[in-house]
Amino acid sequence: MKIAVITAAEQVELRDEPDPVPGPQDVLVKIGACGLCTMERRLYLGTKPIYPVAAGHEVAGEVVAVGSQVAVLPGVPQVGDTVTLDLLTRCGTCTSCRRGRSALCKQPQGGALTDGTISMGAGLAQLVKVPAAQAFGTGSAPLRHAAMGEPLACVTHSARLGGLRAGDRVAVVGAGYMGRLHLALAKLRGAASVGLIDISEARLSEAHEAGADWTSTPEEAVATGGKQDLVFVTAGAPGALETAVAMCDDGGTVVLFGAFPKELSEGLSPDLIHHHELTVLGVFSHEPQDWTEAAALIASGRLGADLDALVTAEFPLTEVDEALRLAAKSPVYRVLVGG
Repeated sequence: MKIAVITAAEQVELRDEPDPVPGPQDVLVKIGACGLCTMERRLYLGTKPIYPVAAGHEVAGEVVAVGSQVAVLPGVPQVGDTVTLDLLTRCGTCTSCRRGRSALCKQPQGGALTDGTISMGAGLAQLVKVPAAQAFGTGSAPLRHAAMGEPLACVTHSARLGGLRAGDRVAVVGAGYMGRLHLALAKLRGAASVGLIDISEARLSEAHEAGADWTSTPEEAVATGGKQDLVFVTAGAPGALETAVAMCDDGGTVVLFGAFPKELSEGLSPDLIHHHELTVLGVFSHEPQDWTEAAALIASGRLGADLDALVTAEFPLTEVDEALRLAAKSPVYRVLVGG
């Protein structure tokens, strides 16, 4: 099979790799679409210099083989089914996994190709093998929707841990791809209102068209949106936490979804948090139950229009270099590669 390998900053090549052979509890999937996220952009630009590396972890495709031990089990995707794939390597035995917090699995992620190349998803390829438990059917949904299973699972994880409820007043800091997915899910879940906050007027305009009840720059957020029950921070920029806390009503929750610069620190008033019963919560990655919901939402088609609006461009695998360049150097939502 062909697989894309990033060999250095702004250098990628297609290599030949033996077709993966599924074990008795695996499924083999012909990849139809793989989304390029922040990780792939950093690898391509050289800000995360891990080379050579086979990247790509937002993957969907068609099942072409099912292992003998799982083929007869109800619920297991069968040959011909469209699936979205969880490519995390949860160990199941560390303290995090034993506590049901497998998003924080202590086993190092990733693997290697047959030539020793580092594998970080390896979804920019023609085929991938995964445990059947980590393949989730998406019904008749288009592949471009199914490829959003991983980021949508991250967002369902965010909403679950954040305690999103129908009737909540919700604000989302950051109107990029993940902010827009939070908007779509909150609206679907029955939020009373959802506002988006960003420094980009273009992104705010597009969020308004996508159904945001209000939009604002960070400086005007409190005056524009008022107090909120739940604030998701999807863009971890300096000042974002301060803005989010200022927007919380009594008993409100701030969910830190987006990554912040590691060197950044911000002060919070313990007295403010205590007297107003505020919660500041970190969320990271996803867990199996989040995938079940994300795949069901994609299969239902209820987010179809929202997901379509977030596809910036689609490229075949043979044009992966062009796709990575666009995703890394232009303002995009999602660039998809596959087929």
